[in-house]
Amino acid sequence: MQMHRQSLTAYGEPLCETVAGVPQPQGSEVLVRIERCGVCHSDLHMQDGYFVLGGEKKLDVRTGRTLPFTLGHEIAGKVDSAGPDAAAKSGSRVAVYPWIGCGQCAACKVGDENICSSPRHLGITVDGGYATHVMVPHPRYLIDYAPLSPGYAAALMCSGLTAYAALRRLADHAARAPLLLVGLGGVGLMGLALARAMYGAAPFVADIDAKKRTAALAAGAAEAFDPADPNSRKALLKASGGIYGVCDFAGSDASLNFATGVLAKGAKVVVTGLIGGSYTTAVAMFALKAMTIEGTQTGTLAEARALIDLVRTRDIAPPPIAERPLGQASTTLDDLRAGKIVGRVVLAC
Repeated sequence: MQMHRQSLTAYGEPLCETVAGVPQPQGSEVLVRIERCGVCHSDLHMQDGYFVLGGEKKLDVRTGRTLPFTLGHEIAGKVDSAGPDAAAKSGSRVAVYPWIGCGQCAACKVGDENICSSPRHLGITVDGGYATHVMVPHPRYLIDYAPLSPGYAAALMCSGLTAYAALRRLADHAARAPLLLVGLGGVGLMGLALARAMYGAAPFVADIDAKKRTAALAAGAAEAFDPADPNSRKALLKASGGIYGVCDFAGSDASLNFATGVLAKGAKVVVTGLIGGSYTTAVAMFALKAMTIEGTQTGTLAEARALIDLVRTRDIAPPPIAERPLGQASTTLDDLRAGKIVGRVVLAC
């Protein structure tokens, strides 16, 4: 048997189709036949081979990855086969938790595999989901997602999980007043639906793209603001009285400056976005405003399971999700880079 992949063969270049033999699972491994794989903004950084740190500085992420390499970490599919030590039923429909750790470091020992010091993250450090098959090291990383659609389940493994984990860190602040969500890509729109379900109040939202602001208002946002508009900060402060909790899903110097510019005393910003840039502020402002800026990276396996249960129990509607064939992986990355996608695109593998 052969598996087909859309592979990174050179950094900064379009993906190419590659073909390889289907691996046979050993020990506790499970081979999953992929049905859907989401296209995430972080895949652009993997394709480029670097993250932007601000100015001319870049974080090179090409080391330790053998080309051709298969991107994609938002994966849902069916169990194809399993090793002799894996308790996995063939044909089971599963979402794949991709943030797999070494199991030995301090982070892994407390369940934080998503920030493992020697990660085995699917589509990041080992081959991922822009393919017909993926190998998962243990069945504990497989989550039953019924009755959700496979495209929705796939997107929950990164965009949903990232938003959920960030929102959880703002629970105390959300009890004071509605949150602000900055950046309305796939993660931000997912966060909008989750915030309304988790905290019972429509959040304020901000994005420089008018189409995304319109989509957010249609999805139930309280009010939408354009951070590039010099009047938006004053308008948001008037509407909110000051923001106590912000999720920055963009992660740029502009988005973080906007977020911190509308904070009330005692407020907190959680940054998940990876667009890049640098941020500076007077050190005294941390104490004078009693503010917190915290970074998060996706979420834990326990949070992924809790998220699936929440979405299932509360019947949370998905953000806009469009499906494209696997062969359009590279053009989809181009569209994402150009800001042409509202919501999420998942590849039908």
